[in-house]
Amino acid sequence: MNFVKLPFLLKLTLVLISIIGLGFLIELGQSILAPFFLAFLMAMLFLPFSTFLERRLRLPRSVSTIISLMVMLVILAGLIFFFGSQLSSFSKDLPHLRMQFNTVFNSLQNWVSDTFHVKIHEQLDYIDQGLNKLLSSSGVILGFTFGIFSTGLGFLFFFILFFIFILNYRRILNNFIVNVFNEKHKASVQEVVSEVRVMTKKYILGLCIQVIIVSTLTSTVLTILGVKYAILLGILTGLLNVIPYLGIFISLLISCFIAFATSSPSTCIYVVIGYIAVHVIDGNIILPFVVGSKVKINALFSFIGIILGEHLWGISGMFLCIPAIAIIKIIFERVDGLKPWGKLLGEEERPHKKKKTYKISKNITLKEMD
Repeated sequence: MNFVKLPFLLKLTLVLISIIGLGFLIELGQSILAPFFLAFLMAMLFLPFSTFLERRLRLPRSVSTIISLMVMLVILAGLIFFFGSQLSSFSKDLPHLRMQFNTVFNSLQNWVSDTFHVKIHEQLDYIDQGLNKLLSSSGVILGFTFGIFSTGLGFLFFFILFFIFILNYRRILNNFIVNVFNEKHKASVQEVVSEVRVMTKKYILGLCIQVIIVSTLTSTVLTILGVKYAILLGILTGLLNVIPYLGIFISLLISCFIAFATSSPSTCIYVVIGYIAVHVIDGNIILPFVVGSKVKINALFSFIGIILGEHLWGISGMFLCIPAIAIIKIIFERVDGLKPWGKLLGEEERPHKKKKTYKISKNITLKEMD
């Protein structure tokens, strides 16, 4: 077979057109692709549990799939109940928070005015009005919540369906991916698919463990500092931490706002110090030992991915873009022609760097993952 060698500019044009077309299709299919990708991630997470039910308990695949679905829905219902109860308690404290915030903010304005001899009351008056309106308009908050809830119903419906289909028909999907390629490539494709499945499963499991550890650390720090809603803010920080760099910054602003409104301005300084400590522990201990370095995305492409994810799929895209880039990196590093692109997405390699190890006890030793 004779292959036509195209000029570089023509190949570059075709690649750009393909990327633009693919981006347009991804944005167009948000209502289907977003729940499908999330269902794929959760299916990878529950795959060991489903396999255990089938091999050890001899249950049919359909039964193991339903049991996995019920376990996931129970966990999801528990999270929804927790956040609902916490938000309900938070909404009852909105008038008090408004009064407390106005008192502290007015004191800060007077201090700035007395110290720097600058009349800023007129300049910041519209900020007071905006905050008062935001904290007092419970109808707007309820309407926004209802809008998210009504939109999330369709998302949840498709997510559950895709989760069932992916777990129940995973062998058919695997065979389809392998049989699409030529006979001489089947062995290598099967190897790549198996490695991607294992690495994706480890990555998603590590990500969940990271969320739990960061949530626990943040909740402990905020509880020690006496910040109200410490557990709610800790869990929110753990979930937002899935978004690198930006997530921890957003959760820090929220925690500082709650600490400023319910406590004293000096508490915000301790909250910032606590968040920096949690972020350092997360980046140097939790991430290397739990998630591993092979799926770690560098800051540049993490930031680009967050921007593209938000542009294509909104908030859900910001959460799903990092696992998507990690999976793409895993695939690229196992395909010969795409290995340089996989290296580009990851961190700089240090061939002589020794893996960190921490000895917890005589029989327990933590070792940095690949």
